[in-house]
Amino acid sequence: MLINLLQAEAAVDQFTADSIKAKTVETLGALKDTEPNVLLQNLGQQALHFGLKVLAALAIYIIGAWLIKKITKMVSKGLEKKASDAALASFVKSLVSITLWVLLIIITVGALGINTTSLAALLAAGGMAIGMALSGTVQNFAGGIMLLVFKPIKAGDFIEAQGFTGTVSEINITSTKLVTLDNRVVFIPNGALSSGNINNFSVKDLRRVDINVSVAYGTDIEKAKATVLDIIKSNPKTLNAGTPGAADPFVALLTLGESTITLVTRTWVKAEDYWDVYFWINENLYSRLPESGIEFSYPQVTVNINKD
Repeated sequence: MLINLLQAEAAVDQFTADSIKAKTVETLGALKDTEPNVLLQNLGQQALHFGLKVLAALAIYIIGAWLIKKITKMVSKGLEKKASDAALASFVKSLVSITLWVLLIIITVGALGINTTSLAALLAAGGMAIGMALSGTVQNFAGGIMLLVFKPIKAGDFIEAQGFTGTVSEINITSTKLVTLDNRVVFIPNGALSSGNINNFSVKDLRRVDINVSVAYGTDIEKAKATVLDIIKSNPKTLNAGTPGAADPFVALLTLGESTITLVTRTWVKAEDYWDVYFWINENLYSRLPESGIEFSYPQVTVNINKD
């Protein structure tokens, strides 16, 4: 059996060699029968034809590259005139540029006489393979489109998302750059950002400062409320009902704990003044309440000792 297989393989090899030999002889015979002048003329015509294709492709590429730059600049200027978001403008500009360059390459290759149908099919197959391999990146790309279209955030917004708090610096195709309060740069994938909760502190012009104050039992509640309210109103940045969307400062008894009485304070301020007012109220409550005879509460433990 093995001998028969070896013989069959040898026969196939011999047939292949004979076929190649025959084809070579045929080609050489054709060249031999062709006159040298005719052969050179044919080669010259083919070289000239191919050279013209190369020149045409080169011209198409140069003109196309120039047009792409012009179109990209026009798109950029159009977005600037409409006062579009900087992140959206950058995204659209990149998308238009990439699309035009892909079309230019296909047209240039077609000018060389190469079948662009096969090239397009190859690009489609390659794109599908890359898409399957980079499914997470595709998800982030889709998330970036969602962020840029629906605009829950924009560059310059102060947000809290995915466990990070900071100012949005850039919204790229696949990620969003966030600068934290301690000057760290965090890149959040757009897929997770667009599908998660986003706390945007910059959407509204006003914010409410909520601070709880714990005082000891036995404290005159009306006096404590009046003192806390005076402290809050003494800050020039606090707003009242005269400001649209705001309300007068508010102080009320919130809870009665085991060893503390908790007062709740609510104060409306401009969004940019939030932290200044927050820290100011805390500092003044700490320094001025004891001056008014109001004591802060602290955990107490009562121990009964049996002297028997």
